[in-house]
This record gives sequence, C-alpha cells and structure tokens, in this order.
Amino acid sequence: MQDKNVNLFVYGSLKDHSIFQSVCGCSFTLKPSHPDPKVLFAELAILSNHRRVSPDNVYFYAVADRAKKIEGFVVYNVPPEAMAEIDRYEGRLYERETVRVNTAAGFIQTQAYLVSPKDMRKRFGDRFHINLIQELWLRKRIERFFEKHTRPGEKSLDADVERRARRELLGTTERDLVISHLGSEAVSDFYLEHELNRPVPSIRHLYDDPEAAPLIENYLALVVKQVLLNQFEALVQSRYRFELDRLGPSKRFFTRSIGLLVALRMINASSAAVDSILQQCLETMPADGKYDLIDYVKYAVSAADNVFDSRVARSEIERIRANARHGLIPLGAELELSNLGAKAVHRDIQGHDTLFDGFKYFHDFALDVLCWKLGGYIDDHTGEFGPRRRGFLELAPGRLNILGEISKPSTADPWVLSQLIQQIAAFYPVRAHSLHLSFQIKRQKMANRRVLPLSFVKCLLVLGGGTLEKPTGRLWISRMQHNEMKQYGQGEELVFSRISKRRSRLRVDEIGEKSAMFAAKYIQQYKFIRLDARANYEPLIMALKGLQIACNPDDYLTAAQLASSRKFRRQYEELKEWSANPTEISRSTRSRFLNMIKKGLLDEAHHQPSHKPHYIDWAIGAIDIQLRLFNKHLQDRPLLKTQLTISKLLEKIRPSASPRT
Repeated sequence: MQDKNVNLFVYGSLKDHSIFQSVCGCSFTLKPSHPDPKVLFAELAILSNHRRVSPDNVYFYAVADRAKKIEGFVVYNVPPEAMAEIDRYEGRLYERETVRVNTAAGFIQTQAYLVSPKDMRKRFGDRFHINLIQELWLRKRIERFFEKHTRPGEKSLDADVERRARRELLGTTERDLVISHLGSEAVSDFYLEHELNRPVPSIRHLYDDPEAAPLIENYLALVVKQVLLNQFEALVQSRYRFELDRLGPSKRFFTRSIGLLVALRMINASSAAVDSILQQCLETMPADGKYDLIDYVKYAVSAADNVFDSRVARSEIERIRANARHGLIPLGAELELSNLGAKAVHRDIQGHDTLFDGFKYFHDFALDVLCWKLGGYIDDHTGEFGPRRRGFLELAPGRLNILGEISKPSTADPWVLSQLIQQIAAFYPVRAHSLHLSFQIKRQKMANRRVLPLSFVKCLLVLGGGTLEKPTGRLWISRMQHNEMKQYGQGEELVFSRISKRRSRLRVDEIGEKSAMFAAKYIQQYKFIRLDARANYEPLIMALKGLQIACNPDDYLTAAQLASSRKFRRQYEELKEWSANPTEISRSTRSRFLNMIKKGLLDEAHHQPSHKPHYIDWAIGAIDIQLRLFNKHLQDRPLLKTQLTISKLLEKIRPSASPRT
C-alpha cells in the first residue's frame, strides 16, 4: 500500500462527490479553503490523448486515443486509506497509472484508472473497437429493436426495407434517445423499447380531405426526396465514418454536417435521376388511397440502395477535404424557404401556395420527423409550434430539438457552411427567402459589447441584404424595403442581429458542477441576409466573423435601444432612407470596414490567425470587390451621374462645404 497522499483524476461515476464519499469516506469540493479535513479540494482538469467510452452502458472507461480528450476533476491529496478503498471499488479491469492532466494552473501529475484497448476488446467484443463511441452502440440496440418488432425473424430484402422505413418514420425518437444517452445516463432496454414501440404515422385520413387532396402528390414527392437524402447520408455515415471523423473538428459540433453535405451534393448533381425516381414512384403508386405513408418511404429506401454510388461519395469527401478551411469560431445557419416570400406569415393572404399551402400538412406527412437531420420545422413567427401551422419551412443543420432550444454548431469551416447553405436551398422545391448566420460568443466577451457603426451596417447590407434593381434601374436593399426585418413588440424594432442562448444537451449535468463546455452558449445571430441558392456566402461569413472578433457587436436595433437613444432613432431613419435610394460606400468607409475584418481574422486563434494568410487575403479581396461592384452599378445609372455632376458643381461654388459620403 502507498504511504503518502496522491492526486487522483476522476472522469466517471466518481465525479459525483456523494459516490466518491460512499466509496472512500472522503468527499470533495470545487471551492478551496474548506475547513473539513474529510472534504478534499478538486478542480476541473483535462486528460489528453484518451477518450471515455461506456460499452456496457453502466461504467465509464478511459482508453488511449491520440485525437481525443476527457474532461473530469483532479482531486488533490487523497490519503492512502482512501486510495485503497477506491482500488477495491474500481476492480481488476482498470490499471492505476500516473498521467499528466491540464488544469487552470498548468500541467500536473496525478493518478488515473485506465484500461487498454486489448482488454476492452477481450471483454466487450463487437461493442468495443478503437473508433467506438456510445452513439454507435446505442444505434445497434435500436436496430435490434426493429429486427425484433418488424416482421421478426424474416430475412427477406423486403423485410429489411420495411424495418429501415419504420426507422425513418421514428427518426426523431431515435434522435432524442441518442441525445439523452450522450447527455447524462445510459438508456435501459426497457426505456428504449417503451419509446420506440409506437405506431408509424399514416396519411389515410387526408385522402378524404377536399383541401388536402390536390396537394398530396406534391407532399409525397417531397417525402420520397427527403428519405432519399436521409438514406444517402446514412450510407455515407456507415461506410465512411472514419473519413468523416477526421474531417469533423470536434464532437462539440453537429456530427452529421459533412455527411449531409456529401449526400446533398450527390442528389443535387443527379437532379434528372431523382426527378425520374419521383415520377416513377407516383406512377407506380398513385395517390388514390390504396397506399399509406410507409409504402412511399419503403419505395424511397429501395431507390436509395439502387442509385447510391460509392465512387461519387468518396470523390465528394475528397473534394471537401481539399477545400476545407477550418476555423475556431463555431458557426451555424438557419434557412427560411417559402413560395409566398414574406407573405408566408401573414394570416390574411395565406392559401396561395398551390404546391404546399404554406406547409399546412407538414406534420401529417411526418416531415417534421423526416427532416430532423436538417433541423426542419414550420415557423409562423408566433413562437408556438404544432401541427397544421402555415409559415416558412425553416432548416438549420445542428438543431436537435425545437422546443428545448437544443442545438449544436454546424461547423467551424466557412467554406463548409457556405456549401451547406447552397445545397440545402437547391435541394427543396421551394423558393429561397432569408438566411440567418450564427456565431458563438465566448463567455468573457459578453461584457463590453458595442453597437456596430452605421457605415458598417450599410456595408453588410450591400454584401447580404438583397441588393436588387428596380424597373427604373435604381438599386435598393430588398430585405429592408420589404420590411422583412421590421417587427413590433414593445415598439418598432429592426431585427438586424440578436444575441441568444443555446444548449447542446437535453438535461442538466447532475454529476458535480457543470463544466463550461456543457453550459448554455451565447450566439450572435445575424438576420438581415437574403437567401439565394446561387450566391456564395463564404466572403460574408468571413466578414461577419472578423467583425464579431474585432468589434464584439451588440444587438441591432432593439425597441429598447430605439426608445432610449435619439442617435439610434436617427440611424434607423437614415438606414431606411438609404436602403430605398442607396448612395456609394465611400473609400474611407470601405477601408475601415476591411481593416476591421482583417484585424478580427488575424486575432481568431488567441492573437494569431486561424486561417492561412492567403485565404484571409482572398476573403478580404472578395468583400472589397462586392463593395466596388455596388458602387460601380450606382455610378453607371444615368440619373445618379446627373446627381454627381450637380454635386461637383456645388462643391466648386461652395468649397468649404463638407462632401457627402
């Protein structure tokens, strides 16, 4: 037995101070200077080059993995008699070893209970291998549930297709099980079966609905196309998991972003073949009441197996690897689609969407379940959710739960996010409307926020606010002039950007004190952007990221800001006037804007750039070109040329007058 106190790194059940006390007689606290000698001091620590797994869904094990890290606590000065009790508690599978962990004060040596991959494979067989994560094991158990409850024992191809179709129609249940499992406790077999053992959705009630009948084929085509996407993504995930894990920067991000991008690109590039599948499906199974929703889902599952090409998938993965531009700031996007545009949420003029009737029957066709990988739901801007609502089809890859505001960032790569936006907008047979871009804010940055200068706001509207040309040849900013960002609550306000909280877990961490990585995250969401499937949003993403780092911007413009500040009210009125009749962005404004973006991008990685210098230079150049083209378009207008000539004459007459910018 050892004869002196040691430090101990804990990462599993012993993180709970009550369990720790019941095992060894000592407790611990994260608050220093505790007077009780039986209460030891502990602090947060990270063990690098290891990962935590639980293949038996009961105990956690730390195994070597050079690409991973484990967050836990280091408990200081654990006495010898307490360590002897902990040795007995941990058992023979673990080996107590000396490791180095990273704390707020730097690296320290400590003891930790580890296991080897060889011992894990010997004990758990196929439930453990070097790339196992808890999600994969849970999904195997879910797969066994469908084998047991859907045509049990039958090995035919049709039986397998039906199991996969049922799994598609219970996709959100599986999603919630995975989130719950990874968020806190293991999922018991009883709970798993209780959650999954529910009837699949049906559309038979819609065939006798005179309002729904004309729309059924349109919805069924969307269902089939969505299932094709889901199946493609599932095939990519299963066959190229190792490649996708290498492309994904961290499990803090939505793990399906890259797989979804691959699947979207494959389907969008084969639009003729997809259209043929949809046509053949509706010809083979007409919407005459004989077939139910699961029949169309089964058709799509079979079609996906027949048209999926592994060579194309691998080439798309290689393309993403070649173009990846990983940064540090977590990014996200929300896309709003509607065939009615801004009228989608106006109660008095709905019902003119001949394809989907404002997505009134979205839930009836289980599209809220089928679209879960893209975070799809119907938003009517009331803040309420439920069936038979008309509004925008909103999609946000990384949104895991709507009511609970549960989400993960899509990526930290501006190129990947831009590609996701383009491909999602091109995938759906619905007109693009608006785009929200989200940037995670460091907690320490929540103080000392400042409002963006008006000149910078104008530059951003030029880059993304939907600059259009009127029939007269004049330019205008459509997002402003259609009043799409104006709303009323406590008063009129401009919803240009807003800060909000997001969580990535379903339940609060009950083991010890919450680690910072599990706490709610603050995000800055920019809502001024017009969505266009043809646009490249990469320069705009880089511009907003640079400003986010350099300026630490506040909300713009809230009702409270407008009510309390005459300056902001003047800015708002000037912004409305300028968006109707834009003037050029001056050279000095353009220079300050670009320099501020560059300053932020060069400071992303703790006073160092996260991106390569040539990529930052490309982004700055692309932003500058867009601003110059805007100015050139204004200069080319005959009316504006006349105005400029008059302005120059006035300057000659009155040389002391200040020129307008």
